[in-house]
Amino acid sequence: MCLSFFVTVFSAEDFYQSRGCCTFRGPNFEDTEFIIKFYFNENLMMEYNSTRGNWTGSTNYSFEIVKTWNSDPYAALTRALEKKTLCEGNFTSAPTIKVKAVKQASMLVCSAYNFYPKQIMITWLRNGQEVTSGISSSLAMPDGEFYYQIHSYLEFTPTHGENITCMVEHYSLSEPALVVWGKFSFVMHNKHRMSKYKMVKGFNLLFQFSIYNRARFQAKRSGRPNDIFWATIIHQFRHF
Repeated sequence: MCLSFFVTVFSAEDFYQSRGCCTFRGPNFEDTEFIIKFYFNENLMMEYNSTRGNWTGSTNYSFEIVKTWNSDPYAALTRALEKKTLCEGNFTSAPTIKVKAVKQASMLVCSAYNFYPKQIMITWLRNGQEVTSGISSSLAMPDGEFYYQIHSYLEFTPTHGENITCMVEHYSLSEPALVVWGKFSFVMHNKHRMSKYKMVKGFNLLFQFSIYNRARFQAKRSGRPNDIFWATIIHQFRHF
């Protein structure tokens, strides 16, 4: 999962971008890595990696900046707080699950939409027993910003009294979700957790906008717009 923010600098060709990513590993997502990258005109300036625990620079100018950041104990505490806020437990979305028949085919499809993280498992049950044949599935695919969708297909010939169930297991669910064919049932999003994401994203956008306006004002007043603009942005991030 990644968040990206852009600030246009004086022209449509010049822009600044910051990008924060959370990477989840392990069967229970217990291993989380937080990465921040700063770009100018698509050129990487500097990067923070929580596994290494420090910043690295990619240009002569950014080498000097990261030396200061890496020696600042308050910056390390800020990065740890960002990782906990952005990556640990907030960004989950429970899947919306639907089961329907495919027209003109003896097949059922179980679809899960709008879930995060990406890892998910779909199992078909016939009268409570796992079905192991006649199944095909798509890969988890992007479904809008940050979300994923997946579809599982079951070859199906209706039989009287038979109970067909789609079972979905996902990190956001405290227990497997069961959706029975022929019954209207679905799992709603975890709105509380996603509202935290929207709040964090809103604060970040406000932060980026304030940096841009302050840098633009100082650059115009200085008479050296390009040098002062970028230097001001770098200076502001020292205190973020």
